[in-house]
Amino acid sequence: MLELIVSFATKNRYLVVFIVFIIAIMGMISLRYLPIDAVPDITNNQVQINSVASGLSPFEMEKQVTFPLETSLSGIPGLSYTRSLSRNGFSQVTAVFDETVDIYFARQQISEKLTEVKENLPPNVEPKMGAISTGLGEIYMWTLQYNTPVSSEVVENKPGFQPDGTYLTPEGAVLKSKIEKEAYLRTIQDWVIRPQLKTVRGVAGVDSIGGYLKQYHVQPNPYKLIALGLSFEDIERVLEINNRSLGAGYIEKNGEALTVRADGRTETIEQIENIVVASRNNIPVYIKDVATVSIGKELRTGSGSENGQEAVVGTALMLIGANSRNVAAAVDQKFQEIIKTLPPGIKAQTVLNRTKLVEATIKTVSKNLAEGALLVIVILFLMLKNFRAALITASVIPITMLMTSMGMLTSRTSANLMSLGALDFGLLVDGAVIIVENFLRRVSEKSTHLKRSLSLAERLKEVIESTKEMSRPTLYGQAILILVYIPLLTFTGVEGKMFKPMAVTVILALFSAFILSITFIPAMISLFVKGNAHEEHGKLFTKAIVSYKKILSYALVHSKIVLGSAISIFAISIGIFASLGQEFVPTLDEGDLSLHAMRIPSTSLSESQSLQLKVEKAISQFQEVSFVFSKTGTAEMAADPMPPNTSD
Repeated sequence: MLELIVSFATKNRYLVVFIVFIIAIMGMISLRYLPIDAVPDITNNQVQINSVASGLSPFEMEKQVTFPLETSLSGIPGLSYTRSLSRNGFSQVTAVFDETVDIYFARQQISEKLTEVKENLPPNVEPKMGAISTGLGEIYMWTLQYNTPVSSEVVENKPGFQPDGTYLTPEGAVLKSKIEKEAYLRTIQDWVIRPQLKTVRGVAGVDSIGGYLKQYHVQPNPYKLIALGLSFEDIERVLEINNRSLGAGYIEKNGEALTVRADGRTETIEQIENIVVASRNNIPVYIKDVATVSIGKELRTGSGSENGQEAVVGTALMLIGANSRNVAAAVDQKFQEIIKTLPPGIKAQTVLNRTKLVEATIKTVSKNLAEGALLVIVILFLMLKNFRAALITASVIPITMLMTSMGMLTSRTSANLMSLGALDFGLLVDGAVIIVENFLRRVSEKSTHLKRSLSLAERLKEVIESTKEMSRPTLYGQAILILVYIPLLTFTGVEGKMFKPMAVTVILALFSAFILSITFIPAMISLFVKGNAHEEHGKLFTKAIVSYKKILSYALVHSKIVLGSAISIFAISIGIFASLGQEFVPTLDEGDLSLHAMRIPSTSLSESQSLQLKVEKAISQFQEVSFVFSKTGTAEMAADPMPPNTSD
């Protein structure tokens, strides 16, 4: 079989080169769509279910919310196990499925179970599934802050900061207190930035932490209520019924249809204050007569900050299976467009961009691969002493990489530091080297014997014969290497996610290199290597051969000493190996540091935030630090539910 392939490739050399050229173009196209990430994503196949019930203790959350939810998931096909946590007013249940289960099927099954269990949960508890993302889904982060201008830049009655320190919004609202200003930042995040970023292809969701959800607080005066014979229920009832938009159909007049509707939605503090609660002695009693209305702050579960000032931190979550590099770049492009439309005096800054990490990874891998390829080419030229032969042999490296990228794209294997870093160019060109070297030797011997250059027919015959001689050793050598990596394909769980991409990449590369060595290499040799090529060895190579003969002779005569030395060195190497440092993944310096601040468990969110601002100010004093940002507590989507006493 191998002989037929070699003969076909040599006789149809132009066709083979053309096919390889087409494959190379397809490989270049595959590189554009190949998923690229920094490290393998080892997150298991899971779905998070978050529930909020204000006022319930951890024990009550566990008993009334977490336990019913967790038990309701039993029996779902493919469910491996569940885990949960319960805190004050918060519950999270994580359902982990087998790797073969489709994530959308799993979410559909959970959705049906949540519908069934809802009637057993406390009122107003709405379990929600988390975004369709993974632990490495946080590809882009930004902060929102006020950019306080200098006094000369302040223009009265125009949107932005006013001379008295208040902030005038484009809608005409005047923000006086700190809470009102931070609530407006959160409004910009939730109603301006988030909807636009969610339209970016590959974004599973947008998470927010920091600021305050805008709330109107109505604080009744108990003494006035008692004096007027009113109750808190009366206040709650009138607020609810006076905050509705109602429609009454339409009226036809002169051939036109006029819509009849009552816009009862309250939008300002004044509208809430003028709601009628009741009447006494034919005199209306308004909300403002019995209560104080103001913009208040929510009982939030998390906060954000940057450089010692409170801020809103937003996070774009990537959809499972998407290309992190492309999605992060698309989010960044959209975010830069959004920044231009923000109200005056509000600053948005990118604080984390996965593209930066991926580019650093690509740069590291590309540098290592380029250095390895250059070293291989130099060694080939020094050993073969034939520039054309060395160049033909070295061409296997880029073509193999392009063919490998096609296989990786087809098998949905991501290119990362682990998968690409495992490639060894020496192994890839091994088959091509011995075939080319054998051809040069045979041509040199025959041309010397005939005392002339070989004709085309003679050269083609030597190509076929030299490739046949080395095709089987090449096949066996590559097969042994592939067999070494095949057991890695049986790994499951975290080990499988970590090492399968590496095994698939190496196997694809070795297989591609073998195919090229018995097809492309013979075709290129027959086209570009002349019939008078000679096998030349430099002085360095000649000295190496002489030295090796001496060492070999000594080893054969003193075999016991050599074996004893080898065993001793092996034993010493085992001891050295045991003392080596260990890393989970190869080191990659992206220029960022991650700190984890923890306080005593009873620390409140406001106190944690106050302490975290001091930490940021202290870190910012170092000249090497560009900026510092933090997330304290749990964000809105609760992908990483930290307690209030913890900051990242």
